[in-house]
Amino acid sequence: MKYKPIDPRGPRFGGTITSVALLVVIWLALPGAASPAIDAAWWTLVAVTALFAWGAIFGPARHPYGWLFRFAVRPFLGAPEFLEEQAPPRFAQAVGLFVSLIGVVLHLLAVPYALVVAAAAAFIAAFLNAAFGLCLGCEIYAALPKRRRA
Repeated sequence: MKYKPIDPRGPRFGGTITSVALLVVIWLALPGAASPAIDAAWWTLVAVTALFAWGAIFGPARHPYGWLFRFAVRPFLGAPEFLEEQAPPRFAQAVGLFVSLIGVVLHLLAVPYALVVAAAAAFIAAFLNAAFGLCLGCEIYAALPKRRRA
């Protein structure tokens, strides 16, 4: 199924919100945190995981951050220099889902620091997208077909 191209600034906007949420998870789950803080960190990561799932299943144009960008931010910006396909950011959302879901599950299995490590890994990817426009999941997506042909 072919999807309508999107403004590449939308996923960067979503990456900014995700980066902040993941920083909250890391801060709340740092060693020495009280049990209520760890619970809040876990629930925050569950919410981020659910948003990653939403983006992976429905795509960035139907994601809540995509909707917020389209109606609250984009009207104040000029036209984008180019549009991008939805498949790479959608794949990036699936990678984020995988990383954060591992953290959620391992935390439930009482693996020490799983929450912090998963949130930190997802934060790095989200921050690189937000700050520099470097989408690691999109880069992986672009590299996959090349590897299959080799």
